Amino acid sequence: MKSTRIPVLLLCALLSAHRVANAANPTAILVGAPQLATSPAGTPMTSTASSTNPSGAPIPSGSQLTLKEAIQIALKYHPRLQEAADNTSAAQQQIGQARSYLGPQLFGATQYLRSTDNGIGNTSYYNPDGAFPRISGTNHNLPANDTSQSWDTSNNYMGGVMLSQFLVDFGRRHGFVSERQFEAAAAAANQQLTELDLIYEVSQRYFEMLEAKRLIAVYQKALEQRQYHLHEARVKANAGLRPQLDTYVTEAEVERAQLHLVDARNGDEDAKVALDNALGLSDSAPAYELADVLTYYPVNESLNSLLDTAFKRRPDLTALDDQAKAMGARIVQYRSDYYPSVNAVAGYSAMGTGTPAANNFNAGIVITWPIFNSFLTTDQIAETRFRQHAILREIEELRQEVSLQVHTAFLNWQASIKRITRAEKTLAASRAELELSEKRYEAGLTSIIELEDAQRSYTFDDAAYTDALYGFSITKAAVDRATGRSLANF
Repeated sequence: MKSTRIPVLLLCALLSAHRVANAANPTAILVGAPQLATSPAGTPMTSTASSTNPSGAPIPSGSQLTLKEAIQIALKYHPRLQEAADNTSAAQQQIGQARSYLGPQLFGATQYLRSTDNGIGNTSYYNPDGAFPRISGTNHNLPANDTSQSWDTSNNYMGGVMLSQFLVDFGRRHGFVSERQFEAAAAAANQQLTELDLIYEVSQRYFEMLEAKRLIAVYQKALEQRQYHLHEARVKANAGLRPQLDTYVTEAEVERAQLHLVDARNGDEDAKVALDNALGLSDSAPAYELADVLTYYPVNESLNSLLDTAFKRRPDLTALDDQAKAMGARIVQYRSDYYPSVNAVAGYSAMGTGTPAANNFNAGIVITWPIFNSFLTTDQIAETRFRQHAILREIEELRQEVSLQVHTAFLNWQASIKRITRAEKTLAASRAELELSEKRYEAGLTSIIELEDAQRSYTFDDAAYTDALYGFSITKAAVDRATGRSLANF
């Protein structure tokens, strides 16, 4: 009985040590694992909130928020990026799973059975799993013509451990590890693509809110000007210098200005909600002000340099390239079936119906070779090659799509400068027209219709200038998204 306790205790100790090691470091990075790019997404909200402000919120109430700060908050708190980070981490863990097949495999088993002991003759062979030699019952020495059966039962004990170490398989297990490494790299690239899209989304929402706030100022100024016109029309109408029609016309224009202001304020509220959602904060976002303003500057970059940057930095191109390499590693795995696999095995078992138990040891080399499998390996290799070729074609298609995106964004970026220039000149002319119309109306040289037409044109051109400034900012963000260079800043 003592001889059977030794392997059982050894097995329990090994299992306990394994569990303690996993509990102490469940996320340990394997030595030699590729260093994949990860973002700070997935970090709990409370981890750095105290360093941002004393209240624990990522944005202090009433503070000013820059675009860069907004993007940093989104990259930290948005659940979409946290999901992508978790998928990347899961893919990295698969590398460790694949590497485990390269190392030694040690496992043990214990059994207790109450069974009959009717023998089948002297024999010894491996069970289907190849783990332990199977030995016949104790009454196998009966004469060959003795077919008597007994229904008496007895105790049967078994305990043992087995050690197996892969030696050579001509690339199957190493190819499996390489495939998982490329898949993890593709997952990391997809995470970067999520970051790129999120940066663009936050930039777009931020600029929309800036535009909405500037439009509020435009329509607020228009309302004040029309209220002044209404006051002037009433004074002149009461004095009999102008017809009462002027009062009605300006009153209608004041109400239209109020309506435009209501729409502008509603657009600002909608933009705030959209920006809060892009930040990943939704209803938890406090009131804050935007620190940046809509502006523009000359475009001094060339299309060729932007295309080169896009082909180097676009993470979706990188992800497809890694997927193609993963298919190449899978081909290596399948091709290994043309050659034998060699494993070294060793084991110990103790069996018996009582004490002392029968101790048995075994050690050797196991060679397996799938000599013919009805062309399964050939078809697997052919299928994987076609899948690899399909990914390569997808890369070519994506490169054309990237080129189209960069071209379009760059042309729109250049056009936005021209729109701003024209909008500035138009606004200046409208301002001069409005000032002249106001002077002419005060002098009684023109009608209220001409004055309100000039006021309407000026307000429209002022809003168009705001839209042109927004167009520059959003096309600049589109260029950064198309080239992937916005990732370099975060």
